[in-house]
Amino acid sequence: MAQVCEVCGKKSAVGNSVSHRGKAKYLGGVGTKVTGITRRKFKPNLQRVRVTTNKGATKTMRVCTQCIRSGAVTKKVHQSPFRLPKAAEEKDKDKK
Repeated sequence: MAQVCEVCGKKSAVGNSVSHRGKAKYLGGVGTKVTGITRRKFKPNLQRVRVTTNKGATKTMRVCTQCIRSGAVTKKVHQSPFRLPKAAEEKDKDKK
């Protein structure tokens, strides 16, 4: 399965991992030296989320955290796990 956000299309990006040696000049050293450069991948932070679509259906999608935080998707709203029976609710109303 591809590491791609289903909403914005964000996917893995490539870059460099740079290794340094030495003490910085502002700390009293002679400066840092680059000792190695290797390729690396920056992967998006994808989460598997149950999303409510425009038609009201629920669907599981792989979405990046930025899309979740920005409100680009609406999470499924769960029903309350416990409800009083109707008879008990009526008694509570009568007491008030």
